[in-house]
Amino acid sequence: MGLLVMILGLALFFAAHVFTTKRGARAQAIARLGEGTYKILYSVVSLAGLALIVWGFAHYRATGWIDVWYPPKAMKHLTVALMLPAVILVVASYLRGRIYATLKHPMLAGIKLWAFAHLLANGDVGSIILFGSFLAWGVYDRISLKHRKDAGAPPIPVGGITNDLIAIAVGIVAYLALAFAFHPVVIGVPVMGG
Repeated sequence: MGLLVMILGLALFFAAHVFTTKRGARAQAIARLGEGTYKILYSVVSLAGLALIVWGFAHYRATGWIDVWYPPKAMKHLTVALMLPAVILVVASYLRGRIYATLKHPMLAGIKLWAFAHLLANGDVGSIILFGSFLAWGVYDRISLKHRKDAGAPPIPVGGITNDLIAIAVGIVAYLALAFAFHPVVIGVPVMGG
């Protein structure tokens, strides 16, 4: 049951996110609904999908775990190491500096790195579907960005190296909080455990 709920959540979440890449259809929806209503609907569908993903994955982990392969313990250490740059990249997408200018889409790079890292450390069906979906979406979205004619969201000014240093500092703090507070408490799995 949990796996099916998670898959339904992934379908909802990614349907909303893929729809935004269809710029003509998105523009028509905004024209019909108004920008505010569109953003509310987008947020509600995305949050509903996210809630189903979280609930479904938690239920799957508790009641229906299905192993496909058993990753070596070293993969968990590699995942922990890869998560630091993944978090820094996500932060750098908001504190734009040279990292942003070089990568153009550090948020997507961070999401792809997060998903790839977690695929290395998890060999069960639910994890493969969950993290594989996010990795596939990240690749799809990056490719779609190359073909878009509009800039998307309003531009955020790009700063210099100071923004990068702040992004790295904030990324390290966020990484530590995620690793030692969020992951064991919310996810229920200690980062360096088992």
